[in-house]
Amino acid sequence: MSTAEDTAGEDMPWGEVTPEAARKLLVAAVEAFAESGYHATTTRDIAGRAGMSPAALYIHYKTKEELLHRISRIGHDKALEILSAADAGGGTPSDRLADAVRSFVRWHAGRHDTAHVVQYEIDALSDDHRTEILELRRRSDAVVRGILRDGVETGEFDVPDVAGTTVAVLSLCIDVARWFNVRGARTPDEVGALYADLVLRMVAARK
Repeated sequence: MSTAEDTAGEDMPWGEVTPEAARKLLVAAVEAFAESGYHATTTRDIAGRAGMSPAALYIHYKTKEELLHRISRIGHDKALEILSAADAGGGTPSDRLADAVRSFVRWHAGRHDTAHVVQYEIDALSDDHRTEILELRRRSDAVVRGILRDGVETGEFDVPDVAGTTVAVLSLCIDVARWFNVRGARTPDEVGALYADLVLRMVAARK
């Protein structure tokens, strides 16, 4: 069985996007959106980064928003996969929560450009696409909430407000995409380990 750490550490970002030209455009869009923001980025910017003409972009994506939706959908599917793998990994609620946080933070640090676009450009999506993505977010929220609830029931966690604590935990993890710097002092693994320890302390896990 794959662990959450395995899921978070894939070597081939966007490997599920084919053909190769479509993948190159998506990678270029992630870079452009992360650097300049969705609204300030043009399709010409994206095509230029991919070494293609603007006309070539429309062969694979009808609109810039369709590109953002594809990025967001893949990213949120990955987030749910990471958290679900941690929950399914077995062990105590403390084990599962630590694995979830460590893996989720590691992904947000290691793929910080992607994560930044996925997490912070959601309002640029169309209404239908935003509704779809928000449902994926609710499912991710439910995984963490379930782990916290299990910890409360077993007496491992002292969490009076499970829903509010779920939001706090996920917010901590997601914010890593905003500030993480690959030239900084800590690696994604180190940040993941730090945050896992902080969250266990936050929920008063009994060791």
